[in-house]
Amino acid sequence: MEYIMKKFLLVGAGFSNAVIARELADQGYNVTVIDQRSHVAGNCYSERDPETNVMVHVYGPHIFHTDNERVWNYINQFGEWMPFINRVKTISQGAVYSLPINLHTINQFFSKTCSPKEAKALIDAQADLSITEPQTFEEQAMRFVGRDLYKAFFYGYTKKQWGVEPKELPASILKRLPVRFNYDDNYFAHKYQGMPKDGYTVIVENILNHPHIEVRLNTPFSESMKNEFDHIFWSGPLDAYFNFELGRLGYRTLDFEAFREEGDYQGNAVINYGDEAVPYTRISEHKHFAPWEQHDKTICYREFSRLCEKDDIPYYPIRLVKDKTLLQQYVEKANQESNVTFIGRLGTYRYLDMDVTIKEALDTADEIKKSLQNQTTLKSFYVNMDV
Repeated sequence: MEYIMKKFLLVGAGFSNAVIARELADQGYNVTVIDQRSHVAGNCYSERDPETNVMVHVYGPHIFHTDNERVWNYINQFGEWMPFINRVKTISQGAVYSLPINLHTINQFFSKTCSPKEAKALIDAQADLSITEPQTFEEQAMRFVGRDLYKAFFYGYTKKQWGVEPKELPASILKRLPVRFNYDDNYFAHKYQGMPKDGYTVIVENILNHPHIEVRLNTPFSESMKNEFDHIFWSGPLDAYFNFELGRLGYRTLDFEAFREEGDYQGNAVINYGDEAVPYTRISEHKHFAPWEQHDKTICYREFSRLCEKDDIPYYPIRLVKDKTLLQQYVEKANQESNVTFIGRLGTYRYLDMDVTIKEALDTADEIKKSLQNQTTLKSFYVNMDV
C-alpha cells in the first residue's frame, strides 16, 4: 500500500520525539530527528562529571515515577532501571523536616506525639475553614493546613519558585491535601519508581537507535526544512515556531550553581530550603540519585529560579491569566497550520512529568499510525488544548 507521507522531521530530541520517532521507524517510516543542542535527551540529559565521576542530572533532578504500566514496560525495554525512592527533606526555620508533610513532620513541628487520628484533628483545628472556595494558592494552603504550616513549608519556597506572592497564583497548583497521616516519607505515591542505572541519556539514545532514524545534533530548525519534509513534529516552544510574533509565553528558568566536596555533603539527594531569606530553592546532591554507586567525592547543585529571558532554557510554564490568553491565540494559529504537530511540554505549554510525556507520545503515535494507514490528515494537537 502506498502511503501519502514518507518523510518526517522531528524537532527536538527529548522523550516526546524520541518515542514518536521510534514508533514511526518501527512501522518502516524514515524519520529525521534534529536538536540544536549537542546531545539528545533534552532536559533529562545526564553525564558523568569528570572530576567526581558522579552521574549528573545536568538540567536538574529527574526522578521517574508512574502508575502507568504501559509506560513503565516501554522504558524498561531501553535500559536497566534501578529502584529509587525520593525522600525529600526541607530546612525551615532552623530545623530539618520530611516532605511531604507526614506524621513525623507534624509531631516534630508541633512538638507532639500524635497518633494519626490526633494529628488529623490537630490539622483540622489549624485549617482556616472560613475559606470555603479557595481561589489562590495561599487560600488553598491555608484551607488545607493553616497559617503555621503554610508559612513554614509553602510560602517561602513557592515565592522563590514562581517569583510572585502565592496569593497571586491559582489554587489549582495545590490540588490535593499535601499531608499524610502516617510515617511514609516516599515523596511520590506511584506504583513504579526508579532511576536508569546508566543515566537518562543512554535510555533516549537507545530509543533513537534504529536504522530508520537519523539524528542530527547541533542543528537548529530552519524555515527551508518545511519544504524538505512531509510533516513536522515540533517539541520546541509553541511560540518559537511562530517566531514569537504574538509575544512570548511566560516561563520560569533555573540557574544551577555547581560545587564539589570530599565525601558526603548533605546525606540526601534533595533538600529544599523553605525560608524566603535563603536565595536558592533547593540543593541536590547527585551521587544520592545513584545509591548503588560508590564515590569518594561529591557534586551538588544549588538551584535558583527566575523569570526566563529570551536566551534562557524554558523550564516551567507560568500560565497566569495573561499567558493563558496568549496561549489561546497561539493555539488558534497552530490549528490553522498544516503539516505540523505540536507535542510535549514546550510544544503544548504545559508542565509534564516524564511519564506523562511518554504516555502522551505513545498515545499520539497510536493516533498517527491510524491516520497514516487511513490516509487522513494529521492534527496540530493530540491533547486537549482548552485553556
